[in-house]
Amino acid sequence: MWYIPGVNVNNPYLLLTPGPLSTSATVREAMMKDWCTWDDSYNQGVVQPIRHQLVRLATAQPGYTSVLMQGSGTAGVESVLGSAIPAEGKLLVLSNGAYGRRMGDIARCLGLSLATVDVADTEPLSAELLTRALAADPAISHVAFVHCETTTGILNPLAELCQAAKTAGKTLIVDAMSSFGGVPMDVGDLAIDFLISSANKCIQGVPGFCFIIAREASMEQCEGRARSVSLDLFDQWQCMEQQGGKWRFTSPTHVVRAFAQALTELEQEGGVAARHRRYADNQSTLVDGMARLGFEPLVARDWQSPIITVFAAPTSPDYDFKRFYTGLKEQGYVIYPGKVSAVDCFRIGTIGEVYQADVAGLLAAIENVIYW
Repeated sequence: MWYIPGVNVNNPYLLLTPGPLSTSATVREAMMKDWCTWDDSYNQGVVQPIRHQLVRLATAQPGYTSVLMQGSGTAGVESVLGSAIPAEGKLLVLSNGAYGRRMGDIARCLGLSLATVDVADTEPLSAELLTRALAADPAISHVAFVHCETTTGILNPLAELCQAAKTAGKTLIVDAMSSFGGVPMDVGDLAIDFLISSANKCIQGVPGFCFIIAREASMEQCEGRARSVSLDLFDQWQCMEQQGGKWRFTSPTHVVRAFAQALTELEQEGGVAARHRRYADNQSTLVDGMARLGFEPLVARDWQSPIITVFAAPTSPDYDFKRFYTGLKEQGYVIYPGKVSAVDCFRIGTIGEVYQADVAGLLAAIENVIYW
């Protein structure tokens, strides 16, 4: 049974968040069967096709591979940072939000040599900024940044940043957690070495594992570098390569099967381009409707992603986010609190099984719940 816009079947509310997000009934139903992790029907029939599909979604260029990793998207980021950077290497992290700053926190915890460049949460990263940072520190070997910074929904200029990093000869790590599968990109054309995303974002699966799409040559260089046993990217990759999709440790079988179904539904929708159009239409309708209700987004339209939008909180002294949130949840809609430390705000996601009827329903609910 397909999801019916405007009808939240078997769920008390619609998740208007950037992940976990509302999933289709068929994705949820895919988790209703147990799988043995030793059987070819699972490893060869489910895991390996997922790995190949992810690479095909990423690029048509040869020389790329993928690996699945237990845990949240942050575990995938930590796996790459902890496995890709040699002892003599140095990482540059560019950030304009909480998730970029988290990459810096991970690097410090791992004891990596680190340089950081931070800009305001409501401003995009720039290739000029990256080029200056690289010129000032020749020791930098690896560059990392977030493509879609879900702190604000800003979409950083991926092509320009990738070009600047590769022109300088650096290994490139991109957190595409909330953009891969929902924003068109070609990992090969962009010359990305490691791209990280998660099952519960634009592919529209459920939480439980992340994945890394990487240049094979870059992945091979990770051997022996890992600073963690469970997050050893090279060993996980080799296990899946040599044992036909086998995971080193317990595989999240139900989540993996749901993800396989989500990939099928992405293809049925028309692929990434079609999904991007739906998300963009959702976001445009949301912003227009919110403007009529007196809400303004914090991010300029030129930099706004279709993934999530941050709105300034009302200035009325009677406004309280928790009361606002609870009122919407009682009507069947869940939104996100803000993450911009300097501004009182809230966030609304427009990805997942969300359609125009859902956005219209949300706008009506917001109008109903306004009490200030």
